[in-house]
Amino acid sequence: MDWEDFRKRGRDAADWAADYHLYLRDRPVRAQTKPGEIIAQLPKSAPDTAESIDAILNDLEQTIMPGMTHWQHPRFFAYFPANAAPVSVLAESYVNAIAAQCMLWQTSPAATELETRTCDWMRQAVGLPDGFSGVIQDSASTATLCAVLSMRERALNWAGNRDGLTGQPRLRVYASAEVHTSIDRAIWIAGIGEANLVRIPSSGPNRAMQVDALREAIAADRAKEGYMPAGIIACVGGTSAGATDDISAVMDVAEAEKLYVHVDAAWAGAAMICPEYQAMWRGVERADSIVLNPHKWLGAQFDCTTHFLKDPETLVKTLAIQPEYLKTHGADGIINYSEWSVPLGRRFRALKLWFLLRAHGLDGLREMIRNHVKWAEALADRLAATPDFEIVTPPMLSLFTFRYVPNGAIDLDTLNQDLVNAINTDGRIYLTQTRIDGALVIRFQAGAFSCTEDDVRMAYDVITEIANQM
Repeated sequence: MDWEDFRKRGRDAADWAADYHLYLRDRPVRAQTKPGEIIAQLPKSAPDTAESIDAILNDLEQTIMPGMTHWQHPRFFAYFPANAAPVSVLAESYVNAIAAQCMLWQTSPAATELETRTCDWMRQAVGLPDGFSGVIQDSASTATLCAVLSMRERALNWAGNRDGLTGQPRLRVYASAEVHTSIDRAIWIAGIGEANLVRIPSSGPNRAMQVDALREAIAADRAKEGYMPAGIIACVGGTSAGATDDISAVMDVAEAEKLYVHVDAAWAGAAMICPEYQAMWRGVERADSIVLNPHKWLGAQFDCTTHFLKDPETLVKTLAIQPEYLKTHGADGIINYSEWSVPLGRRFRALKLWFLLRAHGLDGLREMIRNHVKWAEALADRLAATPDFEIVTPPMLSLFTFRYVPNGAIDLDTLNQDLVNAINTDGRIYLTQTRIDGALVIRFQAGAFSCTEDDVRMAYDVITEIANQM
């Protein structure tokens, strides 16, 4: 394919993309294929001679698409959303065509400076004060790893990178059991070790970390020879059921103990563009770092994570390496965002966020989020009023959990898992399960960019219809 061929095929691809989204409701949300069914249709070796684009596109439609779960489907109520607003898809097409490597200011000054500006737009939108700086990471997992590495190095006075962890004190990081598994992975990769991730009990309607237990755990570790508390990871809108820590109370402990605090608000942080929800993370301005994902609830497709830092110098000191070939000479006051990230290579992610914020405006995005919350609350109320259903955890924004509890049922865990499986096989909606206090429950969250009130109402119809058939 040359660029003249691309001109025609690109128009075809735009038509295909528009049709895909416009008629997505006609497809089952989750892939209906069996394990191994797709790979069995794929040749075992790459072709030696070129194949036509028509043949490739035919295989895309006939072989690949039946095995896709449609994350952009308006009735995708599982996990958290991974949206792709049309304007963000358009922006990404420009990013792909330009194909810049944005590791340094000099390798694309506009990319660096646009990232600085759009991150500051987001900072203002979610109510963080002046003084916070932002960087766009690929995912919350990477932002959390950056935070854990910063905790490690600050606690060790930056000796970990230089000398390794052998012979160093056992670093301790504190979080509730409600945090995402990306925290576990960050602890592994940072060399701290799973045994040193101290799980603090959670309780109350928000399933918040028990601050007294946090304080006691830190004191116990300080009393042990060879142990060193390094940091705390707090949660706003946990994946399982929306668990949200009391950030102000956590910060009181952290400041008294001089510990680094990272706040994981990967999903719920997007809702903070609505002023009425900002009370959910009161005290967040005292944290050292915060992560939220515009690629979840705001419409920027994966990957696009905003990572905010009170003192970026801590992160730069942890991550920056400056060989001669990466230095920018003759320019002062520049930022090289590769020094704020684990990978050296960086995509031009700021462009899609810039397009998105301008094309929809904060008011448009606020309306979408408020609608999702309102519709999810209405669904929870309907299920609560329906015989044989109970709400297990009330709505945290647009996320809640429920359970099917018909009279006479003995094994409720199996029954609810069977209900989830039957719903997803039906294909009209997509839900996932989790466990609350050991019991298997069903999660619902509204967050698809194209979701309507009728889609949420259909969820009630599908859930109750299939439950009545069991």
